[in-house]
Amino acid sequence: MNQRHVPQWCQRLIAPCLAVAVLSTVLAHSARAAGLLIADNGFGGVLEIKVQDVKVAINNGIAVTEVEQVFLNTENRVVEALYTFPVPKGASVSNFSMWIGGKEMTGEVVEKQRARQIYESYKQTRRDPGLLEQVDYKRFEMRVFPIAAGAEQRVKITYAQELDYDHDTATYVYPLASVTTAKVDQRTRGRFALSLEARSEVPIVAMKSPSHGDEFVVAQHAANYWQASLETREGDLSRDLVIVYQMERARTGLDLIASKHAGEDGYFLLTLTAGKELDGPTGGSDYVFVLDASGSMADDGKLSLSRGSIERFVSALDDNDRFELLAFNITSRPLFGSLQAAAAEAKTQAEQFLRAQRAMGGTVLRPAVEAAYRYRREDRPLNVVILSDGMTEPQEQAELVRLMAQRPTNVTVYCVGVGNEVNRPLLTQLAHDAGGLAAFVSAGDDFERQAQAFRRKLMRPAAKRVKLTFQGGDVYDLEPPTLPNLYYGQPIRLYGRYRASGPSQVRVQAEILGSPLDQTIDLELPASDGANPQIDRMWASHRVQRLMDEDRAAGTSSQVSEIVRLCEGYSIVSEYASFIVLENDAEYQRWQIERRNATRIQRDLAAQLALRQQLDQLRQQAADRIGPEVASTASSATPTATGAPPPAPRANAAGQRLVGAPMTAPSPSPRNQDIQVPNFGGGGGGGGGGAVDPLTVLLGLGLAGLGYAARRSKIVGKSL
Repeated sequence: MNQRHVPQWCQRLIAPCLAVAVLSTVLAHSARAAGLLIADNGFGGVLEIKVQDVKVAINNGIAVTEVEQVFLNTENRVVEALYTFPVPKGASVSNFSMWIGGKEMTGEVVEKQRARQIYESYKQTRRDPGLLEQVDYKRFEMRVFPIAAGAEQRVKITYAQELDYDHDTATYVYPLASVTTAKVDQRTRGRFALSLEARSEVPIVAMKSPSHGDEFVVAQHAANYWQASLETREGDLSRDLVIVYQMERARTGLDLIASKHAGEDGYFLLTLTAGKELDGPTGGSDYVFVLDASGSMADDGKLSLSRGSIERFVSALDDNDRFELLAFNITSRPLFGSLQAAAAEAKTQAEQFLRAQRAMGGTVLRPAVEAAYRYRREDRPLNVVILSDGMTEPQEQAELVRLMAQRPTNVTVYCVGVGNEVNRPLLTQLAHDAGGLAAFVSAGDDFERQAQAFRRKLMRPAAKRVKLTFQGGDVYDLEPPTLPNLYYGQPIRLYGRYRASGPSQVRVQAEILGSPLDQTIDLELPASDGANPQIDRMWASHRVQRLMDEDRAAGTSSQVSEIVRLCEGYSIVSEYASFIVLENDAEYQRWQIERRNATRIQRDLAAQLALRQQLDQLRQQAADRIGPEVASTASSATPTATGAPPPAPRANAAGQRLVGAPMTAPSPSPRNQDIQVPNFGGGGGGGGGGAVDPLTVLLGLGLAGLGYAARRSKIVGKSL
């Protein structure tokens, strides 16, 4: 094999269908250490992470993460590399590449078994293959072979994901924490660096890292552009890296982002977000908290965090609410045996019950959910809140999906998962099918904030039976076909395709507090837009996940061929398709692998360059404002007073240290219409946030009414 260069490597996270890297010829023990190199002594070989650079670009709600890593083989013999890391929440991989002979070779996605066969065939001749595959719903593995004695290997992975929002707060998580063993070294021997740049049409007022605190430097380059940076040597990679930023107001309404390439049908993303917070809950509700106390909950402190979540939720219930607690593993254990008023004594009993739970035994969720349903009463809504990692037996998963569809009237199911060792696809599907929502909490985040945000969603009225209907544009293949309920602070995202550009309309229908909402908003579907190529893959990724959900519900594999077709066509890693990197273009031709991803990467690079130029300009403008003011020509000959010190570091409203100079936010563009909404009872309609470009719809969700306004959101997107 050719000597490898000393570059950098990328990553640990990847999208809803990725893969993994490997560093060891035959691995006797396979431990997982959150995106860390896995290589035991003996036959596997000893490898180190020399460099890990992470670049994150967040552009109006979509985050693109690019990770480069350099692995060093410390052995005096050839080894295979094995690298494993958690699946990032809602991520869609856009590239896997490795450096061969000093040249970057991008990978292509092919059917999983075929990719593995191709990889193994090259190992016989000690050529240069790389393989990235999704092992299961929670883990990716990357394999690289061969790595020569004392040589370095550079690898890069890029993925896009939707940011988690709660009202005016956005959260980004770079997952590092995962199950590991004492033998696994969780420190990088070289540099670990993460740079995050966030651009938002709604001005950002604060940014911080709940997980790493002052280890990050935060810079405000403009009202709409902030940056956070961390760099360390021999850093501990056992904790999730969490960054949270707060905007001036909630971004509410209906936002449109499109992607359209010459000669192809277009793609779009519509985001619908509820408006201002309601004045208070609509009345008493009943809650049954279902706590997973099985053995798998002992990992990553999941049981402790789940107990804390319930404690905070129960403490916030008022006198009109009633609740019950059910702990389960292979059997269910109720606290009261009936619904109890949320009085002080009952809350104390709940706290004692929770702290007595221990993680042990298997996971059988279905009987616990059936027991929770029996607490339903005709005159009050029942909210079933499941706190679990979802690691049930495969045969039970189809039963759970059917159980959600058969839930009694007036029952809504919510799911909360903690940490990275969580079956996100299953918990998300269960909550969606039961009219609720799923939340996933990182142990590195501000847990109090996360618990409060989730509680607000449950205690605020939701817009139910939400439906978006398009007129014009020849819109098709919507994902998801059926929309979930709309909760305060939790946006609904709808992806789709369109054949005809130009004017279009979307009809928004929903039921809010028992009253109908029916409004039509004008849209403009662009004839060309190359700024957001990540939307193409994200549409396909959501479609792949839905097909897998349908197979899970039916207990079949009938959709596998269509899943593989989508994965190969859009370069998506899944449990059925993997990324393979070959030595040169001739090798791809030999295996008759079409270079689809190589074409997509060119689009990505063009969008990346455009965004890079915009951010560079904003950063330069901020830099030009630092230091003493430039003297005018008339006074330049007059000596100035010496050494006026530069301004002291500024602080924002949260008292956070900032680097850089402030800039004035761009003025909002005029809205092209205000849409009147019927008054449902008392005061005026709720107002929304406001947007910047021509077409935005502001959805203000209030007790007395709603307000809409329309705009178009032009968002420049892509990775750095």
